[in-house]
Amino acid sequence: MQQILMVGAGAVGGYFGAYLAKHHSHVSFLLRPKTLAAVRQRGLTVRSAAGSFTVRPQAASNVHDLPTPDLIILGVKAYDLDEVMDQIEPVVTDKTVILTLQNGVDTEDRLINRFQRDCVVGGVAYIYSKIAEPGIIEHYKRGAVTIGELMGHESPRLLAIRDLFAAASIPCHLSKDIRRTKWEKMCWNCVFNPITVLINDRVAQALDHPEMMGVIRQVVGEVAAVSAAMKVPLPPDMPERVVKATQEIRDIHTSMYDDWKAGRRTEIDTLNGFIVRKGRALGIPTPVNEALTAMIKTLTEKERTGPGRIHIEGAVVQPVSLDHAAIAALPAEHHVDVATVMPGMKGRGIRLSGLLEVPTLAVDADHVTVHSIGNSYSVCLTLQQAKEYGVLIYELNGAPLVESSGGPFRLIMPGLGDRCAHVKHVERITITKGPDRDTRQTRCAPDDRMPTTP
Repeated sequence: MQQILMVGAGAVGGYFGAYLAKHHSHVSFLLRPKTLAAVRQRGLTVRSAAGSFTVRPQAASNVHDLPTPDLIILGVKAYDLDEVMDQIEPVVTDKTVILTLQNGVDTEDRLINRFQRDCVVGGVAYIYSKIAEPGIIEHYKRGAVTIGELMGHESPRLLAIRDLFAAASIPCHLSKDIRRTKWEKMCWNCVFNPITVLINDRVAQALDHPEMMGVIRQVVGEVAAVSAAMKVPLPPDMPERVVKATQEIRDIHTSMYDDWKAGRRTEIDTLNGFIVRKGRALGIPTPVNEALTAMIKTLTEKERTGPGRIHIEGAVVQPVSLDHAAIAALPAEHHVDVATVMPGMKGRGIRLSGLLEVPTLAVDADHVTVHSIGNSYSVCLTLQQAKEYGVLIYELNGAPLVESSGGPFRLIMPGLGDRCAHVKHVERITITKGPDRDTRQTRCAPDDRMPTTP
């Protein structure tokens, strides 16, 4: 295996790839543009109490700009796998070997399904490291890998990979049952990754509370039940093994915790979410993993923005954001058949009086301003006018209101006697104390009428 391609230079790929590049002259990196720019400018650096160093490997963001690899090592997050397979496919030959270092248990099968041949060696990384900034990896604990053939035999390619790691001073162990090894790490990941996020603390905080032991047993029990159903039985004392293995790394945060704090996407769908989906498919209850998945997603996923949402902000206790489904789910008494206020039309709307009940308004709020997308047009109304006359149309002819009809949301004010209070393409509603920006003109454009078809 002369040419080695490391895909990714994050906390895992950056550390192991840098060590391989330090001891092997034919290691190249496939990187995202931001990381690529940093590595080209400053090199790839590992900072560690065991010794810091910098390497300057060949790197690119296009696989065609790198030597054709004999060995491809995947050091990226599992949720990037589909994109990575598209990137590396042009250089995968009938002799290429792919080593996986992802969390989760389905990477190997997905690769085999994609490339339709026995090209995969399974791997598990044991390391505590972080991305300090693009191209700089801070290493704290461990730094070993376990690898194995999916069929359990010691193949020449497996031994060759072990020797590559050993020559780079990376402890590399062989597993005769790499699927079980990956499931054992899955147990640990499904416990401590989400729990450290929820408690906003290190692993020790979970280990030191006796009440948490029951939770750990339930999480691991659900993972083991799914694993057994997928023909990979785990030892009955797996919960105790998970706790014992964690004692010597009790001071660490987890990768999910670090991703959350850095504002990056987490691997919850690859870990607990995978257990939930497989449990449903196999008829195995996984209530604790389901709860952890839901709580992590609620806590870590950023508020959605963009078209199709309306934001209510300003003189409110807490801003809110609602999409079409959230508006449609508001109490029925707030909804309006558009035909009753706009004859000849078939659609649904929500009264502003009902919409404004969602946020808690400041006690002295007295005006409501409705803004179109990009703030190109706005109408300011008194709070009383908005509640008495305002209707926000969100459906037309049984479908979400489209842009050509003034969607995704359009304000009408039937009964107010002022057609210019109608606002197309509503994106934002601000609550104020006193009047706000109003771009209405004295006369309305003649085409400012709601179309009868989308």
